[in-house]
Parts: sequence; structure tokens; C-alpha cells
Amino acid sequence: MINIIQAEYMKYKRTFTRKLIVLAPLFFTIIALPQKFLMLANHLFLRPWQLLLDQIYNIWPVIFIPLGTALFAALVQAQEKRAGNYRGLRMHNVSPVALWTGKIIVMAGHTLLATLVLMISIIISGLITAGGAVPWLKIFAGGFTIWFVSLAIIPLQLWAATWPGIVASMTLGILGLIAGVAAAPRAYWIYIPWSWPARLMCPIIGVHPNGTLLEPGSRLLDPAVILPGFAVSLAALLIFTAITAWWFNKREVL
Repeated sequence: MINIIQAEYMKYKRTFTRKLIVLAPLFFTIIALPQKFLMLANHLFLRPWQLLLDQIYNIWPVIFIPLGTALFAALVQAQEKRAGNYRGLRMHNVSPVALWTGKIIVMAGHTLLATLVLMISIIISGLITAGGAVPWLKIFAGGFTIWFVSLAIIPLQLWAATWPGIVASMTLGILGLIAGVAAAPRAYWIYIPWSWPARLMCPIIGVHPNGTLLEPGSRLLDPAVILPGFAVSLAALLIFTAITAWWFNKREVL
């Protein structure tokens, strides 16, 4: 497995995929800054750090997680197709299940890298524009929570890109974006994987999935959803990985 992970990791060197991982969080931080300044005019009682986190940690899980993961999976599959579309499996003693699992692990590692870049860019931009004490706990709790609970989406998007194709992966990402925003404030949010990052940002950051600030006393601020969200996302990651790996093992490689 270690050799498979190393081989998968090497495939990303000097590719657009690697650039996407680094540039995407910087892009979302930059587009959030003008909105923060515009909101300051009407929300002078709010701290600049809070406004910055509200904007970035709403845009990131609502837009980038569904669309970015879909594009990431599409790029991975396109690169694999150029390399022979898994025909090497028939020439080497490589377990399809191990290869599929390795791909998911490497994709998870790259999304973690994107999360780290996002958090660093938040800290730097906040020190420049917000000033005052850095809300370290909210920055790291929000960033790592979004990363962890969104991992279950990776095997689904990779499956969509590998079987129906790249268009299917992007379509699933768009549908996931819509479903996630619609379900996040509802009671059935826990059944929609794309809603988990946005829903858990409600009690951690205090922002509604639609981008508005939550009023004190809102039911969405209840932190009781955090542990179930983590537990369900971990279970879903294992289940989705197992199911898609079984499918990949059974499919025709040619």
C-alpha cells in the first residue's frame, strides 16, 4: 500500500491538479475579502476576524467542497486515462482494491494540503486586514472539521468520474452543491454528505449555510450536531470506500 500511495503521489507532481490544490484556497480567501469590507459598513458591531471567518468558512464548504472535489476527481480520472486507463493492472500484480484505496488516500492528503493553505491564508489576510487577537481555535476547528467531514465525498466523486465519466462527476458535484445548501439547515441534513461541512460550520463559526450570520439563540448554533456529524462522516467514508473499491475490483479494466 505504501508503494501504491507513493506512486499515486508522484503522479500529481508538476500537474494542474497540484496547482489547483494550492491556488483554490488562495482564490477563495481573496474573493471573500471585498465582501468582508462591504459588510463592515452595516455590521460595525462585529469583529473583523468574525466577518472574515464567516465569509471564507461559508464559501469554502458550500462551493469549493462539492465543485472542487468533483473537479479534482475528474482531473485524476483524466490523468489515469492518459496513462492507459488502468491497463497496467493486468501486467503487474497490483490489487485493484489497494489501488483504489490508495487513490482515495492520496486525494484526501491533497485536500488536507488545500485546507492547510486555506488556514494559513486566512491567518495572513486577517493579520493584515482585521488586526487584534487571532481566533486560533475557530480557524483550526473550522478548517479541520470541513476537511474531515467532507472526506466521504471523495470516493463518490471518484466513482462518478471513473464509471460514467467526467461530465457525471461535475454533474454530481453541482447536484451536491444544491442539495447540500438546501439540506444543511433542515432536520434531514445528516443524510446528505454534501451538507455536513456547511451544517457543522453553524455552531463552530456561527454562519448560516446561506451565508447570513446566525442570530443568538438559533437552533443551528447547537453544538450537539458536531459529534454525530463526525461519526456519520467517518462511517460513510469507510462504507463508500468499501463499496466503490468492490465495484472497481469487479469492473472490466479494458
